Amino acid sequence: MLMRTDPFRELDRLTQQVMGTNGTLARPSVMPMDAWRDGEHFVVEFDLPGVNLDSIDLDVERNVVTVKAERPPRDADTEMIAAERARGVFSRQLILGDNLDTDNIAASYSAGVLSLRIPVAEQAKPRKIVISDQGEGRQAINA
Repeated sequence: MLMRTDPFRELDRLTQQVMGTNGTLARPSVMPMDAWRDGEHFVVEFDLPGVNLDSIDLDVERNVVTVKAERPPRDADTEMIAAERARGVFSRQLILGDNLDTDNIAASYSAGVLSLRIPVAEQAKPRKIVISDQGEGRQAINA
């Protein structure tokens, strides 16, 4: 269902996170996720606390889902005592298998969690195949 991404793409993404987009050092941003199968759906949840719904961008191209989000920076006048939560723009890509129906992804956002429900494609669902026995009788076999 979920396939690993190209290691060189991951290295490039990590380099951009560490070095920042303008060459200045930046802390890596994370978007933790959970993924599981729930009956006829594949469910993915991303933790995005402190992110406004308007700043979340969800794209699907072929079987690649890209989630981009932005947690705005604090005011420059704010004197930080501790700053452990990543700020700025961050993204994550998932490469989905062909057995998922990416045309019918449903997304919702509640309490800082972005949830995706991706249906299992019809051709990947189990089905019965009828076998005839030289015209004498028929039996059903679960595929």
